[in-house]
Amino acid sequence: MKAIVYTEGGGPEVLRLTERPLPEPGPGEVRVRVEVSGVNPTDWKSRTAGPRDKGEQVPNQDGAGLVDAVGEGVDPARTGQRVWIWEAAWQRPDGTAQEYVVLPEEQAVPLPDHAPLDLGASIPIPAMTAHRALTVRDGGPARLGPGALRERTVLVAGGAGAVGNMAIQLARWAGATVVATVSSPFKARLAEAAGAHHVVDYKAEDAAAAIRRVAPDGVDIVVEVAMAANARLDVSVTAQNAAVAYYDDGADVTLPRRTFFGNLRFQGVLVYTMPAEAKRDAVAAITAALADGALRVGEEAGLPLHRFPLERTADAHTAVEKGAVGKVLIDV
Repeated sequence: MKAIVYTEGGGPEVLRLTERPLPEPGPGEVRVRVEVSGVNPTDWKSRTAGPRDKGEQVPNQDGAGLVDAVGEGVDPARTGQRVWIWEAAWQRPDGTAQEYVVLPEEQAVPLPDHAPLDLGASIPIPAMTAHRALTVRDGGPARLGPGALRERTVLVAGGAGAVGNMAIQLARWAGATVVATVSSPFKARLAEAAGAHHVVDYKAEDAAAAIRRVAPDGVDIVVEVAMAANARLDVSVTAQNAAVAYYDDGADVTLPRRTFFGNLRFQGVLVYTMPAEAKRDAVAAITAALADGALRVGEEAGLPLHRFPLERTADAHTAVEKGAVGKVLIDV
C-alpha cells in the first residue's frame, strides 16, 4: 500500500511517499481503507518535532473511509462500514496519510449514509475541540444535544476557522445564541454560512461594543483561538461565572482583575490530553449531530475545502501552516 512517512523532524520536505506492507488488525482493532485524510495544525507541528520513536511515522490524525477487516473480538458486521477516524497518530506511528490504517475500533466511528466522507474527514479534531470548549462551563452539560445550551450565549473567536466553524454548528444545534468574531468581510460570510446569529468584524468596528449590544448581560461561553490577543476583550464581554475555553498554544497571558470578580473560568483545551470521558462524550455528541444532519462542510457551510492528492501531502501541510481558510483534505 502507498503511505506518506517521515523519519526525522523538519519542514514538509521530510515527507516522502513509500510502499508499506498491508497491516493486519489485532484484537479489538479494525483496518480502515482510508479515502480522505484531514490535516490539522498539530499534524505539521508534530512533523517538525519528528517521530516519537525512531522509525517511520505516518502523519495526520483525522480521516474517513471504510472498514475492510476486523480483529478478534470485533463484530464482523463492521466490515464495509463507513467511518470517521480520530487520533489515529496520537502516540502511534500510523496516521491517516496512507491507504490503510489499523487502529482500536472505538477510534473508527460509524458515519451515517447521508454524511459524505469529506465531512467525516473534516470533523474529528476540530469538532471534538469545539465540543470540549462548549462543555467546560460550571453547571453546563457534559454532552451536547438539542436544547443543551438553550438560553446561553456563545462567543466564537475566529468563526471562519475549522474549530470555529464546528463550534458555531454545534452551539446552534444545542440551542445557543451564537456570536462570532472575524477579521474580514469574506470570513464574515463564512461565519454566517456556518450559522452564527451575529457576526462582528473586529477590524471594522468596536468588537466589545458590538458584542455587548447583542449580549448586554455578557456571553456565557467563549471559544477562543487567540488567547493572548483576545483575553482583555473576552473578559470585558463575559457574564458572571462564564468560561473562556482556549485551544491555542500562543504567548503567555496576563489576565485583567475582572477575571477574579467575575468568577471567570479559563480552560485550556487540547483534545489529545483531555479526559477519556470527555472524549467519549464528544464522540457521542458528534455522532448524534451527524445523525441530525447538523454538521456540514463546504463553502456553503462556511468551511471551504482544499484538496490535494496523497503524493502532495507536503503541499497540504504547507497550506495548513500558512493559514488556509477552510479545511485541507488529502484524497488517499
